[in-house]
Amino acid sequence: MLKFHQLRVSSSLISPQKLCNFFPTKKPSSLITIYKLPIINLSFQMGLHTTPSHASKYLFRQLLEKDSSTYTYLLADVSHPQKPALLIDPVDKTVDRDLALIHDLGLKLIYALNTHVHADHVTGTGMLKSKVPGVKSVISKASNAKADILVESGDKIFVGDLFLEVRPTPGHTVGCVTYVTGDGPDLPQPRMAFTGDTLLIRGCGRTDFQGGSSAELYKSVHSQIFSLPEETMIYPAHDYKGFMVSTVGEEKQYNPRLTKDEETFKSIMENLKLSYPKMIDVAVPANMACGLQDPVPTAL
Repeated sequence: MLKFHQLRVSSSLISPQKLCNFFPTKKPSSLITIYKLPIINLSFQMGLHTTPSHASKYLFRQLLEKDSSTYTYLLADVSHPQKPALLIDPVDKTVDRDLALIHDLGLKLIYALNTHVHADHVTGTGMLKSKVPGVKSVISKASNAKADILVESGDKIFVGDLFLEVRPTPGHTVGCVTYVTGDGPDLPQPRMAFTGDTLLIRGCGRTDFQGGSSAELYKSVHSQIFSLPEETMIYPAHDYKGFMVSTVGEEKQYNPRLTKDEETFKSIMENLKLSYPKMIDVAVPANMACGLQDPVPTAL
């Protein structure tokens, strides 16, 4: 859990007095003036991207299932007496690992969320519900999948004081959503966006099955994700090149697909020539059930 401070030095002078804010152990007289230097990154382990006063309030973990290169995310409010927690995009193969971590950290799992109906792995929500009574599965209403809670645009999912806002981001599938941490002085900053397969780091999900649409995906990213503050952290459901996190600002500048105009983007997506997903015939039917055990979903 890192907080990144970035000192951007332009062509203007930065005085020794200002540099003392970053190097408090040095006196102004012992520092030289810096001119036209590149970006300096200063990293400190401070908690969940928060100010020091909030460093111990929230907990965040990024977990990997290596066979499908799927990221599962654990979020919790550890200042709350029950230490309520949620998992985003759990995988059946790693449920025991995730529950062991939750037990070690003394957390109480409340929700298991999916960003969409996955085609490359079976969700872990059903196993979580069978192993931890009371856990509620969550997926978008637009997905037409089954779950305990079916969410729509603007819904909020709370664990203690921490909450996720639901943003519809169809295109990879008809039911994709992005979960964004809330904005406020007592909430993690910068905000965090869990984008599923809609927006990947320097890429995006394919749009050639499960009701996908390149036009919808392009619109979703630009209206629902790129509209967030540029420092917002991007956490995708997958990465195949070893990247773990990006930002809205980075993807707006460097994403090789979504920085193009819409027609060029459509052309790129239509000519990817990707192979048929090897798990789709097993994963999609299983994931349409989304771990439902109770017959009637409840409103959020």
